[in-house]
Amino acid sequence: MPVMNPRDSVKSTWPLGDKSEWNLSQWIIHTLNAYPISPGKDVPVHPKTDKLPYLVEWQGHVWVLLHAFAPIAIHQALLSYTGQDSIHPVFIFLLYFSTFSWTVVRQVKAARALGHKFGFLDGDTHERDGIPDVGVDKVISSLWKTTGSRIVMATCIGYNRSQSPASVMADKYWWAWLWLQIGLYGIILDFWFYIYHRAMHDIDALWKYHRTHHLTKHPNSLLAAYADHEQEFFDMVGMPFLTWATFHAFGIPLGFYEWWICHQYIAFTEVFGHSGLRIYGTPPSTLTWLLHLFNVELVIEDHDLHHRKGYRKSHNYGKQTRVWDRLFGTCHDRIESANDNIDWDRGVYFPIF
Repeated sequence: MPVMNPRDSVKSTWPLGDKSEWNLSQWIIHTLNAYPISPGKDVPVHPKTDKLPYLVEWQGHVWVLLHAFAPIAIHQALLSYTGQDSIHPVFIFLLYFSTFSWTVVRQVKAARALGHKFGFLDGDTHERDGIPDVGVDKVISSLWKTTGSRIVMATCIGYNRSQSPASVMADKYWWAWLWLQIGLYGIILDFWFYIYHRAMHDIDALWKYHRTHHLTKHPNSLLAAYADHEQEFFDMVGMPFLTWATFHAFGIPLGFYEWWICHQYIAFTEVFGHSGLRIYGTPPSTLTWLLHLFNVELVIEDHDLHHRKGYRKSHNYGKQTRVWDRLFGTCHDRIESANDNIDWDRGVYFPIF
């Protein structure tokens, strides 16, 4: 019988361990109270036949847009207060990077609150994985690398110092484009992600770059970017860049502010999709109505099943929609989120405050 590599363990004992032995990353998680599950606190357990509540979709838009427009408002307020015509790109990076990181931490906390109220998928069989003892540093670095790399790219490619938020958003057509961009961004990004994600499962030489992410069978919201460096690069930079390039190839404008807002929708879904919450929740999108029409909307359980039921060969490769899984025949049947197991009289609101 092969001996397991200790670095592959997802055992999590440190949150209730001796704090004098903690490293910096452990103290950061503790100080920020960014635990995906409160240490030592019970989580409700439901049989799979118990009906799921559903997430009220419009409230997901409220969450994303409130957090997306917070740094934009600060940006414009600084211009108005100082009387300057522009702000240096380095400061722009710091402003949007810090608020991006803050938003992700807030979402982890909100998902935790819902988890302790409604429980987690497959909870009657297996508890949710925690933050691995051997992977705390990787979890923390993945947070700042995800937020930082995407903002560096958006600042370098999209930021125009001569365009203030107010001047851009004064154009009524900008808002119409934004509505379309939010909906299309997740679908286009998912096209590139599907190809690359499925290739890492199907091609022997690429699997080694993806296997770390699949060490967890019951992921949590902080494990969304838990991966090796090669996968991190493509998740954090490669796929967003290809999506931006696709927009421009088809003549659809995607400036700094629009791209920033789209990033917030994507990050919300990435964290939400790894949370394992026992809720029927679809990612907020301006085209959700269209996805529902063709039965290609994503729910939390879809990616959870990708981790739980799949490994070297899998299914549910999409992370924003099921458009490409449906087209290429790689959808997996839902278990707890089946249509006849949803309680449409119990709406859930994502905590804002």
